[in-house]
Amino acid sequence: MPTAAATPHARPVVFVDGVRTPFGRARPDGIYAHTRADDLAVRTVRELLRRHPGLPPERIDDVAIAATTQRGDQGLTLGRTVGVLAGLPPTVPGFAVDRMCAGAMTAVTATAAAIGFGAQDVVLAGGVEHMGRHPMGFDADPNPRFVAERLVDAQALNMGCTAENLHDRDPRLTRERADEYGVRSQRRYAEALAAGRITPDLVPVATRDPERGWGLATADEPPRPGTTVEQIRALPTPFRAGGRVTAGTAAPLTDGAAMCLLAGQDTAEELGLAPRLRMVSFAYAGVDPAVMGLGPVPATEKALRRAGLGIEDIGLFEINEAFAVQVLAFCDAFGLADDDPRVNPYGGAIAVGHPLASSGVRLMTQLARQFEEHPEVRYGLTTMCVGLGQGGTVIWENPHHADYDGFTGSTTTEAQR
Repeated sequence: MPTAAATPHARPVVFVDGVRTPFGRARPDGIYAHTRADDLAVRTVRELLRRHPGLPPERIDDVAIAATTQRGDQGLTLGRTVGVLAGLPPTVPGFAVDRMCAGAMTAVTATAAAIGFGAQDVVLAGGVEHMGRHPMGFDADPNPRFVAERLVDAQALNMGCTAENLHDRDPRLTRERADEYGVRSQRRYAEALAAGRITPDLVPVATRDPERGWGLATADEPPRPGTTVEQIRALPTPFRAGGRVTAGTAAPLTDGAAMCLLAGQDTAEELGLAPRLRMVSFAYAGVDPAVMGLGPVPATEKALRRAGLGIEDIGLFEINEAFAVQVLAFCDAFGLADDDPRVNPYGGAIAVGHPLASSGVRLMTQLARQFEEHPEVRYGLTTMCVGLGQGGTVIWENPHHADYDGFTGSTTTEAQR
């Protein structure tokens, strides 16, 4: 009779590094209007390899890349095609992921689970979205049963309408609070940019325009520094007449890619890769699609339970700003002030943009830099709402904290980052 295989113990998984392209506006005159989506992802993979020359490319066990609209130049099994285009050895496999806005987050957690199980040692995970070429929902064909059988409200297929529904659900979620939050996001991003906290994680991208010729994208295009509450109050409400959601309190349509390098802690130590985050737990949860912005709340509750932590243990929060009201609902659920300095200290997607499937890794990369600035903070989280009523949360530990029990490896220099 065969002997049952021993169940392996999960091993620590660390986030070694993350990068992203500058984010561009998804429009005909945007910086990436004539740049392929897969080439944006290739640029991030090559940059991670450049920053970590001690990592043999053949040691990479998998490449997971997410996209929400998997067609054209962001289709064809992105993880594999981008790996080949980036010059990885043909022995390195890859695959594509789709969990809409949480695509890159899912690429990270899926491959991290494989590392924790012992099936892999080193992976690349991220996402790309070229919303200028591939608008959200383009060519989608939602099953008519969704509405005919009242499985979901008809408005649940429009993310802006779900944000308006959130405002309806709780009278405390006023337009005034949302407008003030939108201004705060722009201001915090501008302050972080001026302080040098954004640019080190950006990968310059060569661009080509038939009329303007060659260029180099080095900075985010969407931010609107100096935005005032008065300006936002004057904006129209496109999702509902007399509504509360405007372009000033929603993430703009965006093009961009983000990628990270994950490893088992033991493998990172072997290769001299210093961790910037350690994964503690993660969770996904479903909610009524009509109020999809509530998804981060049950996802966070579940992730905290799995980690044996409470919200009071979390010292930094990176919450994706699909809409201001979604962040405010999260803050209300956990007793956080609208202007809590621990919440999105570098601003968020309202300022910098939200290229759907890539945003999860942007949140992680920003949290990693904040951990470096705040060694007194032990735990932080990244969380986001997801279309059709989901939420995802990942809880991370700070390797710079005095109580961190990980190894002390060689560090990556600031110049490399």
